[in-house]
Amino acid sequence: MTLTATAGHGLSHRPSHHWWRDAVIYQVYVRSFLDSTGDGIGDLAGVRTGLPYLKKLGVDGIWLSPFYPSPQHDHGYDVADYCDVDPVYGDLAEFELLIAAAQRLDMKVLLDIVPNHCSSEHAWFREALAAAPGSAARARFHFAEGRGPGGDVPPNNWHAMFGGPAWSRVTEADGSPGQWYLHMFTPEQPDLNWRNPETAAHFEQVLRFWLDRGVDGFRIDVAAGLFKHPELPDSPDPEADARTRDSVNPLAWNQPEVHDVWRRWRSVCEEYTALDGRERLLVGEVSVPTAREHARYVRPDELHQAFFFDLLSAPWDAAAFRKVVSEAMQDIAGTGSTVTWVLNNHDQVRTVTRYGESGTEGSGLGSARARAAALLMLALPGAAYIYQGEELGLPEVVDLPDEVLTDPIFRRTGSRARIRDGCRVPLPWSGHASPFGFTSGAEGAKPWLPQPGWFAEHATDRALADTRSFWHLYRDGLQLRRGLPQLGEGGLRWLDSPPDVLAFVRGDGLVCAVNFGTAPVPAPVSGAPLLSSGPCPTGALPGSTAAWWISDGTNP
Repeated sequence: MTLTATAGHGLSHRPSHHWWRDAVIYQVYVRSFLDSTGDGIGDLAGVRTGLPYLKKLGVDGIWLSPFYPSPQHDHGYDVADYCDVDPVYGDLAEFELLIAAAQRLDMKVLLDIVPNHCSSEHAWFREALAAAPGSAARARFHFAEGRGPGGDVPPNNWHAMFGGPAWSRVTEADGSPGQWYLHMFTPEQPDLNWRNPETAAHFEQVLRFWLDRGVDGFRIDVAAGLFKHPELPDSPDPEADARTRDSVNPLAWNQPEVHDVWRRWRSVCEEYTALDGRERLLVGEVSVPTAREHARYVRPDELHQAFFFDLLSAPWDAAAFRKVVSEAMQDIAGTGSTVTWVLNNHDQVRTVTRYGESGTEGSGLGSARARAAALLMLALPGAAYIYQGEELGLPEVVDLPDEVLTDPIFRRTGSRARIRDGCRVPLPWSGHASPFGFTSGAEGAKPWLPQPGWFAEHATDRALADTRSFWHLYRDGLQLRRGLPQLGEGGLRWLDSPPDVLAFVRGDGLVCAVNFGTAPVPAPVSGAPLLSSGPCPTGALPGSTAAWWISDGTNP
C-alpha cells in the first residue's frame, strides 16, 4: 500500500461556522437510556442525569426519540399529541430543565418529529371516526371507499411495512361497515393527508412550539414519505415494503411534492436563526433508491442533512464500502451539503452482531469489525450519528422470549425476522446484575425489556475503567476528530491499496486505512498510528482493524 492518491471525490477542506456540517450527534432512545423514577422505563430526567457522561464522551449533541403522549403501540412513533410530554417520560417542566442543562454543557438537542402519521388516539383521528364520509375531519387522512361488492375489498393492494394490508375498515356511526383508511405502518398509525393544507399549518405550529422552548432542530421520521400518489393506484409489487422493511413502494413514498414541505420547514428554521444567531437543524430519515435521489433532499433550501443509510446496510467488504463512500461524496457532498453517516440506530441490528458470526449475539470478530467501522465512520468527511450503546460495544440481544417482545412487527406478523426489540434493551450502567444501574427503583425493579446477564461485560462503569474498551476508542476518536484540522468537514482522496483494504487521506496527510480481510498487510504509513481499533504493530495493519496516521509518521 502506498501514498499514491487515485482519483477521488469531495470538496476541499474548508472551515465552516455551520455547527451541523461535521457534528457528531448521539441518539438517545429515551425509553432505554436511564430511568429516574423506578418504573423500569427511561425518562427525560434520566437523560438530564446522563448528559455529563455524554459530554465526557465528546459528542456535540443528542437526538431524543419521541417522548410525546402516545398509547405506545410503536413506542412513541404513534403520537397522540405533538405538543406535550407523555407522563411516563416526565412533563414540559422537566423538558425545559433538560434543555437548560444541555445548553450549560454546550450540547445541542434535536427532537424526533413524526409527520407522516399520527396515533389513532390523536384528536384529529377520533374526530374523523365520528364524522361522516366526505367530511373535513376525514379529509385530514386518507379515507376511501372499498372495492368490490359492499366495498369489502381495500381501496388498493398496498401492504403495510410492518405486515398485513395497509388499509383498515371503520364502522360508521349507524353501525354499518364504512370507509377504509390508509396506514403504511400499523392500524394504530393512520397516515396524514399532506395534500390538505390543515396538515401543513398544524405541523408548522408544532415546529414553533418546540423551537420556542429552545430546541436546536428536528430529526424527521419517514422524511421521504408524507405524500402519496394522488390516485392511490394499485402497486405492481404491493408487498415490497413489508418484504424489505423499507420505503420501497414508489406510489407511497418519495413523491415530488414532499420537497415543498422541507422548503417551508427550512424557512421556519432560518427565521429563528435570524432572531438569535443559533442555527437550527433539520435531519431527515430518507430512504430512497440512490445517492443521487438522496441528494435532492439536502439541496441548499431543503433539509440540512439526511441520514445516508447505505453505509449501515453495506456488507463487510472493502469494495462495497468504497462504492458507498464514493457515491455519497460525489452526489451528496456535491450539493454543498455534507454526508450524514450512521452505522446503528433503533431500527437496525447492532454492528457487533451484524458484522459477527451468524447465530450469535456478538463475537470477537463482530466486535473487531464494529470497532474498525467506527474509526472509518469518524474519519469520513461530514457528520456522524451514534446510537446509544454503540460506544459500549453492545451486541444485539437475540434471545428475548416471545412474551416480552413489543415490536409491532412481531405482533402483526408473528415472525421474529427483523424485529427491533433486540437493539432497544435498556443500557447497562453499573454492577453485575440487572438492572445494571438503569433504574433507581427498589430492589427487584425490572427494566421494560429484560437485560441479559452478559450485559455486565458492557456496563458503563467497566467501560470507563478499561482503556481498551469501545468507550475509550470512541472518546479518543471524537477528541482527535475535534482536534485535527484534517477531520470533520472536507474531502478525501483514495489511496492505492490491496483488494481487502480501504485507505484514504484527509486534508494534509491524515490517513485512515481499514483491513477488511483476515491477514495482516503493510501499513500505509511508517511509524505508530495515532489511533487504531485494535493492536496495531508498527509497519503492519492486522485483519479486521482500522487505524489513523499522519503521513510523515509523527503525532500532531
